[in-house]
Amino acid sequence: MNGFTRSLVLLGGLALLVTAAGCGGDGLGKRYPVSGTITYKGEPVPHGNIFFVPDDANTGRAASGSIEEGRYRLSTAGTNDGAFPGSYKIRIIALEVDNTQVEANMQGGSGRQDDVIAATQAAQKLIPAKYELETTSGLTATVEERSNTFDFELTD
Repeated sequence: MNGFTRSLVLLGGLALLVTAAGCGGDGLGKRYPVSGTITYKGEPVPHGNIFFVPDDANTGRAASGSIEEGRYRLSTAGTNDGAFPGSYKIRIIALEVDNTQVEANMQGGSGRQDDVIAATQAAQKLIPAKYELETTSGLTATVEERSNTFDFELTD
């Protein structure tokens, strides 16, 4: 490769890097921070998962996060990268799963599928079941083009 060709290749590579950096690097577009708290009967939900499901699945993209001691932060495509602006319905799952049998039968580093299913089915719900589906939770949020905080106080 001669010097001129090498320069063109380097300039082309640099242009791609600058373009990718300007678009957030993953091509999905700008996301905004979303965090908050989740309580049930006045106490922080100890652990679980929260899901923001877009009202319009054709134009939106879901975001989710882990709940730890009542706090969460959302991710769409990366760690804590937030959510796209728009309207969402919310679902929350919080279970206390006894994995004793799963761990006892582990072979090769993973649990047997039937043990995992049985443990999940027998799990104690930490919040009412209505919150497990976005269609029955009654929870909504509108993410705006800024940092967003949504606190959810769950009831029976």
